Amino acid sequence: QVQLVESGGGSVQPGGSLRLSCVASRSIFSFSPMDWYRQAPGKEREWVGSMNSGGKTDYATSVKGRFTISRDNAKNTVYLQMSSLKPEDTAVYYCRSFSSWGKGTLVTVSS
Repeated sequence: QVQLVESGGGSVQPGGSLRLSCVASRSIFSFSPMDWYRQAPGKEREWVGSMNSGGKTDYATSVKGRFTISRDNAKNTVYLQMSSLKPEDTAVYYCRSFSSWGKGTLVTVSS
């Protein structure tokens, strides 16, 4: 089972940007889709977006046009670039590969 470690969270003002990283313990992108999820305080975990093994991306309606998933195969790292952030984007963000989850990184959007 692969280990996943997220980083890059923090506090940002509305309209700002952040880039999250998810480092995998081994090379998996050639066969594994990579998903980003988030869980806001008091809410269910929700899907944010995915990149399949071929590099095709898909996004939740709530983040489409603002968030972008990319990856660096050489670094075993997938990224979530977040722009035009809103207070409702405040959540712990997780990456996932099949049944493996990272521990998450907290993003707080507040003025």
